[in-house]
Amino acid sequence: MSENTPSVTDNLDDVLTASRAVLGAELTALIDSYKDDPRRESRLIAVLHAVQGQNGYLGENQLDAVAQLMQIPAATVSGVASFYHYFRLKPRGLFMINVCLGTACYVKGADRVAQRIMDELGISWGETSGDNVFTLEGTRCLGACGLAPIVMVNEDVHPNVTPDQVPLILDEYLRKSREMDR
Repeated sequence: MSENTPSVTDNLDDVLTASRAVLGAELTALIDSYKDDPRRESRLIAVLHAVQGQNGYLGENQLDAVAQLMQIPAATVSGVASFYHYFRLKPRGLFMINVCLGTACYVKGADRVAQRIMDELGISWGETSGDNVFTLEGTRCLGACGLAPIVMVNEDVHPNVTPDQVPLILDEYLRKSREMDR
């Protein structure tokens, strides 16, 4: 390279193009709408909600793309994503299992039901099964204490669940997941 030939080390255009591809047109347009906002950092949570809404979670590639397109440090973006409990940094299963841990459910054995679910699936709270079919979460109250303990799988309510019923409930949704694959 001669003295008169500038050295090109800035690949910002390539990085922004790749980031747009990761997020897609709709999310890119949302971020672009904040481009001239002098406080675009204040829009970060809204953008992360939109990304999670589209993808179901916030993966490393999506977080990096948000940081690049919003021109906010990646550490700030990942810090916000990991700080707020609403954001998920791992994919969720096809079926969300919510075990009510409110007082009535707990007194009637929700902890034993939850433990059976964990044993059957080999996961703990907040984790997703290896086949990506189930994610287990706890909730404080589902508002149906007379049906305690309650397990919700997506929108389906399972009342008066005992630990012995857990394998039957899980099998029902495993069958559904296989039918969806057809």
